Amino acid sequence: MNRLKKAFLTAIFILFIATITSYMFRNKLIFQAVKLPHDYQFVFDQPFEEYFITTPDDNSINALWFKPVKKAKGLVIYFHGNADNLQRWGQYAIDITQLGYEVLMIDYRGYGKSSGAPAEEILYKDASFIYQWAREKSDHKKIVLYGRSLGSAVASHLAAEVNPALLILETPFDELKGANILRHLVMILPFNATFSNKEMLGKVTCKIIIIHGTDDWVVSLKSAERLRPLLKETDQFIIIPDGGHRNLRKFPLYHTTLASVL
Repeated sequence: MNRLKKAFLTAIFILFIATITSYMFRNKLIFQAVKLPHDYQFVFDQPFEEYFITTPDDNSINALWFKPVKKAKGLVIYFHGNADNLQRWGQYAIDITQLGYEVLMIDYRGYGKSSGAPAEEILYKDASFIYQWAREKSDHKKIVLYGRSLGSAVASHLAAEVNPALLILETPFDELKGANILRHLVMILPFNATFSNKEMLGKVTCKIIIIHGTDDWVVSLKSAERLRPLLKETDQFIIIPDGGHRNLRKFPLYHTTLASVL
């Protein structure tokens, strides 16, 4: 009986450790944050302002606000992908500021200098809070939401709530488990996060622009194309031949698309 009891307790302990480990691995796979010290100095080839925005639950969201040389046409709020921090993502703001728009980028909780820990519902709530903060701080009537990869779900969720002037999604998936990198792991690890674009796009009333490449190994074009039935007649689905997950800005079609819609 003692041996059976010890074996049972050992099995329970192993199951407990396995559950905790799988949960930690799952979150690490989704949220590949890179932290930065609070005094880190960002370096970019264009002017910007840095903010620390206090959330209702007393966490701090780090934000960068880029501005064009001339008077801006409007504001683009940019929600980045699942990895790194604003030092990487801030480099892409120039693709938008050169078209005459201000760009507000934030680091999700646990990323860069932002405090706290990321989770799906928290990202949605923070996005809504940041949107209201930006509206109070800026007098721009034209506000565009831009979501890249994981950030596409954050942007589409917010767009369904606030009805912006335009929604741009770069390399979006239909839902998180549709991404190539997770497609096989979802059968092994339980993913509570859905980050569903297909659930939200049907509720978005503004114009939607989807930009995707044919050679994206992280989020397949097939995953993104499952969003086509949700698009309106006025929406656009732009496919960049040979485009991958991280290099769309190297293709002229990416820039001409942004220029035409912005």
